[in-house]
Amino acid sequence: MKIHLPEINKPRIEMLPLIDVVFLLLVVFIYTMISMAVHKGMPVSLPESSAVKPEKNIVLAVTINKDSQIFVNKEKVDLEHLTIILEEQAKKEKKPDVLLFADKSISYQTLFKILDRIKMAGLNQISLQADPEDQI
Repeated sequence: MKIHLPEINKPRIEMLPLIDVVFLLLVVFIYTMISMAVHKGMPVSLPESSAVKPEKNIVLAVTINKDSQIFVNKEKVDLEHLTIILEEQAKKEKKPDVLLFADKSISYQTLFKILDRIKMAGLNQISLQADPEDQI
């Protein structure tokens, strides 16, 4: 009489749960790095754009909030003193770039007054910032 013993499968490492854990860690690290990004502007409600690309070189950040208050690198300034302050900041860098964070509720005229003051300070590299538009 022949006895049939059940076959014993060799132990193996399942790869699918391991891949899930690796992707979860990757997402956590990416989210952590994004939340640690340096932002010199003040929190404002930016307009949306479908072609927006985040700027990496932040030299000068000019922010205009919904109350038309102006901030240069989180320091509140008056419109009359904006040119002088930007000229002083521009002397510290060779080719200073200006990131303009303007609340979407401010008037077009206010935005152009600020742009004129930035140009009067001798700064020509101005980047208007926007939030990415939700693509559906």
